[in-house]
Amino acid sequence: MFYAISGFLALALLALWSVACWSAHAVTLWAVSGAGTLASSGPAVVDQAVLPDWLAVWLPPALAQEFGSLVASIGPVIQGALEAVPALSGAISLLAWAVWGLGALVLLALAVGAHVLIALLKRSKAGASQAAAA
Repeated sequence: MFYAISGFLALALLALWSVACWSAHAVTLWAVSGAGTLASSGPAVVDQAVLPDWLAVWLPPALAQEFGSLVASIGPVIQGALEAVPALSGAISLLAWAVWGLGALVLLALAVGAHVLIALLKRSKAGASQAAAA
C-alpha cells in the first residue's frame, strides 16, 4: 500500500514539474518572439504587446492593460539582450529540457529513496515482531 502511495506521489510530482517547465518554456518563447514587436517605438506598441489568449482569460482587463504597459516599457531591454546574445532564442528549448531533466532525476531519486525507506521500515517492523514472538 505504501509503495503505491509513494509511486503515485512521485508521478504526481513529476506531472506538476512537467507542467511548470512547459509553462515557463511557453512564456519564455512568447516573450522572445514578441521582443521585436515590443522594441519598436510609437504609441501602438501597447496594442501590439498582447497577452496570449490562455493568459488573458484569467486576468482582469485593468491588470492586462497594466501588464501590457509594463512589458512595453521593458521591450528595448529585451531587444538589446537578444541582439547581444543571438543564440539565446535557439537555446531556450535546450535549456528547458535540461532543467526538466535535472528536476526529473531529482524526483526519481526521491522516489527511489522513499521506496528504500519503506522497505527498511517494513524489514525493521518484521524483525521486531519476530523478536517479540520468540
